[in-house]
Amino acid sequence: MGSQLSFRATAVVVLAFAVAMAYLESAVVVYLTLALGGQVGEIFPLRPAIEAGELVAIEVGREAATLVMIGTVGVLVGRTWVERLAWSAVVFGAWDIGYYAWLYVFSGWPPSLGTTDLLFLIPVPWVGPVWSPVAVSVALVGVGLVAARMVRAGRPLVLERWHWAAGLVGGLLVILSWTIDAGRLAGGGLPGPYSWPIFAAGMLLALAAAFDALRGGRGTIAPQAD
Repeated sequence: MGSQLSFRATAVVVLAFAVAMAYLESAVVVYLTLALGGQVGEIFPLRPAIEAGELVAIEVGREAATLVMIGTVGVLVGRTWVERLAWSAVVFGAWDIGYYAWLYVFSGWPPSLGTTDLLFLIPVPWVGPVWSPVAVSVALVGVGLVAARMVRAGRPLVLERWHWAAGLVGGLLVILSWTIDAGRLAGGGLPGPYSWPIFAAGMLLALAAAFDALRGGRGTIAPQAD
């Protein structure tokens, strides 16, 4: 598909898929929550794994399946491995933003961007205010679209080792800010104050690397199409 459509048409199709995927997931969350006798947004304290039974395994599998779907779109649309990674970032970011938007339309939750949410379960609970994954998603969509456009236009995308290292460390810091309370949460405790300084450090580090790579410096040109 990526080789037959213009960049603008490809972006529209990819974003439409992400928004539709977000609609489906948010609808499923609403259905399941109400079917189990709960209310959307009633998350903490987390249900013990022994009480939740097979639901925990199903939820982890659903999250893994979501990542596979996102990566599949990137592989199908992109022409090079860099462009595939860029489109995957766009899908992930647009899906995550759309998920919260649709959830609010359906249920009025989250009431604010400061609302604490359970973000992920692999391999431990990830928890943080809604604004934090939304901020990451906005960055993924923006950087992903710019990178994909550069590759489609034939402009060399320079990626040095320090870009990868900074992006990896930055990403791990962001994840640390979400998982630092994992032990207490898994034991039935409530989330503590969010470690936003760790999040901010990770975001700044990753964005600095991304902006430098997009601006084009001295380094190795990304490989061409397979």
